[in-house]
Amino acid sequence: MNMLSFLGETPTVALKKAQEECGEEAIVISTKKISSAKDGNKDMYEVVVALEDETSAPAKKTYTKKIISKDPRKDEKFQASVYDFRAEILKMQDAIGQVQKTLWDPKSQLYDLTIPPEFADMYNLFEQNEFDQEMTYTIMKKTIKQLPVALKANPKKVNDFFKLILRRILPIKHEIPLRKHQRKITMMVGPTGVGKTTTIAKLAARYAYKLGQNYKVGIVTLDSFRVGAIEQLQAYTNIMRLPLEVVKNPEDLIEALLRLKDCNYIFIDTAGSSQYDVDKIELINEYQNRVEDLPIEKILVLPANVKQSDLTDIYANYSRLNIDYLTFTKLDETKSFGNLISFAHKTKKSITYFSVGQNVPDDLIVSDASFLIDCFMNNSCPRR
Repeated sequence: MNMLSFLGETPTVALKKAQEECGEEAIVISTKKISSAKDGNKDMYEVVVALEDETSAPAKKTYTKKIISKDPRKDEKFQASVYDFRAEILKMQDAIGQVQKTLWDPKSQLYDLTIPPEFADMYNLFEQNEFDQEMTYTIMKKTIKQLPVALKANPKKVNDFFKLILRRILPIKHEIPLRKHQRKITMMVGPTGVGKTTTIAKLAARYAYKLGQNYKVGIVTLDSFRVGAIEQLQAYTNIMRLPLEVVKNPEDLIEALLRLKDCNYIFIDTAGSSQYDVDKIELINEYQNRVEDLPIEKILVLPANVKQSDLTDIYANYSRLNIDYLTFTKLDETKSFGNLISFAHKTKKSITYFSVGQNVPDDLIVSDASFLIDCFMNNSCPRR
């Protein structure tokens, strides 16, 4: 960037000389009066313009311009010092970036902990993702203490270290397929509309056709309340050629399970209800009490697109069913995932699967800490 000076008896005259010499691309930096009319002299104005000169080296140069006034006796030579300011501008930009990282105060104080500027981006991400504040405090404190000083200035290293800590605190239930003669019964419970039936269809298709083991899979539905619930499952089981048992009374459940005794995997679909409808939740308890001699795995199905307080309310009321694991649905309908990590850690219940859409059987992800953490970091869940 070169800076040139032009003189004239009026600002207009000086500007015209600048435009004639430098063209319309010249940027006016300043216009000022440098001498007044007295003792026979005339007013004199200076216009300083900046001109991009890509061929010039970033060093100081001197240009000599001959300025002709209307009075030939006043012809003079004026020198304009020109300097390339690019290096200085880059330094200023770096300094501004450092200053911006400190402008998020007073949020940088969390309880008795002062969050360093290097962690500003991550701290904001935790806040935006409805992450539990006490957990944020614990994670920040641990990272400040354990992350080597030499790595704190490297954003990627800071990011990777936070991922490592999140991976350690996130409970995950890894999928272990059954041996040939083993049997497993899984009951899916949860509020209305969270996607229990669709999730069961995905799991049934996965074990019956996608693992290459030729597992026998059966489905039981206890949901005779919701309009179309039986028809929906019937449609899935007809396509997949799987047996379906419809049970309307608790005393009939044991016989339905006996009819499916040759199945390796049996999935039980239950009626959804509000987490505050204790009577319906107790009805599910009656069903499982009828088969208490059989080991039944209870999975609480939860939507990802609700607040942590809602997740806590749902869990508090469904926990009377002795929940074993969690499955999260609707990950494609939210951009905030900190509530899922916080909730799983606080309840100490491992996550089994993630549902990322309505497509059966494709939109199902086997539990994976890295997958959920990447969703958290990027505010978006990719489909695999």
